[in-house]
Amino acid sequence: MLSSDFCRGLVSDDENDQSATKDAFEMLHFIASKRLAAGRLTVVDATNVQPEARKPLVALAREYHVLPVAIVLNLPEKLCHDRNRDRTDRDFGPHVIRQQSQQLRRSIRGLKREGFRHIYEFSTPEEVEAVVIEQQPLWNNLKHEHGPFDIIGDVHGCFDELRALLERLGYGITSASEDQNSFGYHVRHPEGRKAVFLGDLVDRGPCIPDVLRLVMSMAAQGAGRARRLKRGASRQRLGHSTRLRPVW
Repeated sequence: MLSSDFCRGLVSDDENDQSATKDAFEMLHFIASKRLAAGRLTVVDATNVQPEARKPLVALAREYHVLPVAIVLNLPEKLCHDRNRDRTDRDFGPHVIRQQSQQLRRSIRGLKREGFRHIYEFSTPEEVEAVVIEQQPLWNNLKHEHGPFDIIGDVHGCFDELRALLERLGYGITSASEDQNSFGYHVRHPEGRKAVFLGDLVDRGPCIPDVLRLVMSMAAQGAGRARRLKRGASRQRLGHSTRLRPVW
């Protein structure tokens, strides 16, 4: 966990030295960037009650292709005042907490627009005490996929050609009724191979809906994975079907 107070102490030997705040956050952002570059979990402990304070963190998350998550401790202002009075290492008046509390409450509504993909807000000490943090892999973390793989490029809505290619590669394809594991097809390779679709599934071809149903069936059954799906074109061709679920 990267603490702004700790970084302030590193650059000034005093965690309360507000004149060192700029240098402290430069250090914090630098360390955060190195951790993210190394693929490490990076947690920042700071007030961050102003949009301009959060903006560099969202930018870092985007630069290193991770999802920014906001954990908001929106506790009662009176509780914050009570706890602050018991801290002997801090010397600032109640107006600071009052101002931070107001800035926090103004900020909460805009966190999603700022780019935070997940927002967790806690309003009571009981909620904070009951928190259980579970680290989940990113959507693009596919280290558990071991193959062997068949890499397939652009399909462009050409269903007949795609089916012929898959069958030539050894995939068994049969029609099936739609359920949670099938969008109209059952697909299986006897050797457990998986198809990875790296190109465009839709656009121009004559059988776009069938291509999507086949690929989504493969993804649901573990026989394939699509890296990208052109949402706009797909929704247009399928009439905004609520059954369409991009697979990537």
